[in-house]
Amino acid sequence: MGIKVLVVDDSPTLRGQIARTLSDAYFDVVEASNGVDAFERLAKHPDIEFVVCDVDMPRMNGIEFLEKVNAGGSRVPILMLTTEGRPQIVQRARALGAKGWIVKPFKPDLLVAAIKKILGKA
Repeated sequence: MGIKVLVVDDSPTLRGQIARTLSDAYFDVVEASNGVDAFERLAKHPDIEFVVCDVDMPRMNGIEFLEKVNAGGSRVPILMLTTEGRPQIVQRARALGAKGWIVKPFKPDLLVAAIKKILGKA
C-alpha cells in the first residue's frame, strides 16, 4: 500500500503488535514512544499520512500531542488507540480533530479497516 503510518505508544510490546498488524497490511510504519518522540518523527518524516496514538503516555500524552499537532497546522489524520474510554477524554480528542477512537485490546482487522475508512481507501 505504501502509506506511511506513525504508531505512538509507550508500551514497546503494544507498539510492536500495532506495527506488525499494520506492516502485515502493507503500511509503512514509523514508531514513537510518546508524544514528544512522535512530534519529532512527524518533523523528520513529512510523508507520514496517518497517526495511531495512545492517550496515556509519559512526557507528552496523546491529548497534548493532538494539541501540538493542531497548533502546528498539520492535517494528518489521527486515530486514538487506548485503554482510556472516559467520555470527556473522547470528546476532548474529537474536538482536537481525532478522526477515530478504538479501545484496547484491539482487533487487528478492525484497526486496519478503520484506518482505510478514514483515509478513504476502504
